[in-house]
Amino acid sequence: MSGETTAQRRRRLKDRLPVRLRHHWKPAAALGVGLAAMVYFIGDARISPYVTSSSRVEADAITEDIRGTVDLYDTAVPHSIQLTYQQTDFDKMMKEFKKDGTKDYIEADLVIDGVHLDDVGIRLKGNSTLSSLRGNKGMPGGGRQMPGAPQGAPAGADGATGGQDRRQGRQPGGGPGEAGGTGGAGGTAGGTAGTGGTGGGGGPAGGGPGGMVQYDLSADKPEELPWLVKIDEYVEGRAYQGEREISLRPGSNAQVPLNEALSLSLTDRSGQKAERYAFTELKVNNRPAATRLMVEAPDTDYADDIADGNGVLYKARASGSFEYRGDDPSEYESSFKQLNKKGSQDLEPVMKLIKWADGASDEEFARDLHKYVDVDSLAHYVASQNLLLNFDDIAGPGKNYLLWYDLDTKKFSVLGWDYNLTFSGDATAGPDDSTGMGGMPGARPGGNAKTGGNGTTGGNTGGTPPSGFPEGMPEGFPEGMPEGMPEGMPEGVPGGAGGDQEGGPGGGRGGMSHVLKTKFLALDAFDSVYKKAYRELYQKFYASGTAAESVEAIAEQARSAGAASKELDTAVTKLSRTVTDRSAALAKDKEVTG
Repeated sequence: MSGETTAQRRRRLKDRLPVRLRHHWKPAAALGVGLAAMVYFIGDARISPYVTSSSRVEADAITEDIRGTVDLYDTAVPHSIQLTYQQTDFDKMMKEFKKDGTKDYIEADLVIDGVHLDDVGIRLKGNSTLSSLRGNKGMPGGGRQMPGAPQGAPAGADGATGGQDRRQGRQPGGGPGEAGGTGGAGGTAGGTAGTGGTGGGGGPAGGGPGGMVQYDLSADKPEELPWLVKIDEYVEGRAYQGEREISLRPGSNAQVPLNEALSLSLTDRSGQKAERYAFTELKVNNRPAATRLMVEAPDTDYADDIADGNGVLYKARASGSFEYRGDDPSEYESSFKQLNKKGSQDLEPVMKLIKWADGASDEEFARDLHKYVDVDSLAHYVASQNLLLNFDDIAGPGKNYLLWYDLDTKKFSVLGWDYNLTFSGDATAGPDDSTGMGGMPGARPGGNAKTGGNGTTGGNTGGTPPSGFPEGMPEGFPEGMPEGMPEGMPEGVPGGAGGDQEGGPGGGRGGMSHVLKTKFLALDAFDSVYKKAYRELYQKFYASGTAAESVEAIAEQARSAGAASKELDTAVTKLSRTVTDRSAALAKDKEVTG
């Protein structure tokens, strides 16, 4: 009709939707309902990524490699390091560390063997070693006797009554027939103080340096602090001779860890993987120079040198455990640090190993270990730690070991690192005797560990298992103990309360242990492969004279870096005596010599 307007009809809601959606609304609606249900029922569940790629390409590739003029770890030449930083940065770093244990990097300029590198990162390195910086003194500083032995007492001297050692009166650290010490390294073997001692005072067997000591560190002497130098912390992709990290180990001048250098040298010469090392003169700001041991840090580049590099390297954390925690790999990040192939691999292989080992019976362990672990490699690792008298190995308080997962064989190998507690304890320890935390150095957790015989708690005859550390032992033994030790430690330690009382050498329920080492040593199925590796390494370490010769060579390297002193000469003499005693004792053992 003329002059009238026609009302426009409004489009219905469904007409406003795209034609394709109108035709297929049922699947879309079902998807929406499904998503809503998932959010409602499992919205708070954790979703963990599983990486299955086997890429060999590292995400953090080196883009600038500074070559320098001298091989960083050439032990035949002198080395020097200069670190310069702002004092305010250092003071802030130390304040935060003392407050809550935070170990942050600060910026520093580095001059290494005459080559300048600006803006490197440096931070404190270690756990138990740094305890004195936070007011927890742990063991006495300066490598003095353990508590219980009178200060200044000669090796083998008795602080109380002291029992005879189970080997014709031979005392670790003393001479034949000397009275047994009651508190020296290798002191009371878990018995009542003064009634079952097996060791002399004055340090590890033979007084070897580096074992059972707490360095008296101070912020006023930064040249003596253990440092980690990170070349690429502030300059991405930078390295020095292919190295992105350099570790300056605990101990300086007369206390420079000769024992660690010796252990690294022997391990490397036996064909096993070991970090490279060299002694260096270190200067920090305007402080006096100090002689230090610098060691290659296990990292991405270190992993590339293992086998053909086609594997994943995991480092055990001091505060972690080898305990099964379910099927979520993220639950194991507090126990292991993945050092390479991040992004293409994860912690799933470690998780599977732990799950199997945790649930395997003795029969299953003996039958199936070869499916998960390179058994010959494990035999060589365990034998090496015994031969080197390593107090802090895979079963020690610091959990000083690495796991290498070969992506071709799908098997693990155990690798050693951090040898500053080697050559500690009883130099007469045989292949079936404990040298680790499962029994105090010098203690025998059960001898062959199944009867609680020689050298168990209380000396020769066995005694009352201890409820904790010997009387007078400072909190945090040994070396302050790593932070985050499991609750209940050190119940049943030291002495191992007769080993594991059921399971064989290597420590067990009476002390710290590790299922891979403890069961491997306890089960007869592996005895032949272990003893074969032990005899082979004994020949390479001791029978060949290599260890004795290496002590003198290492001593000269330390002297060339500025450590020459009467105190260093004394340390060299003690370490040499330990090596001599160890060689002599093993040469008398028919199981070792064949």
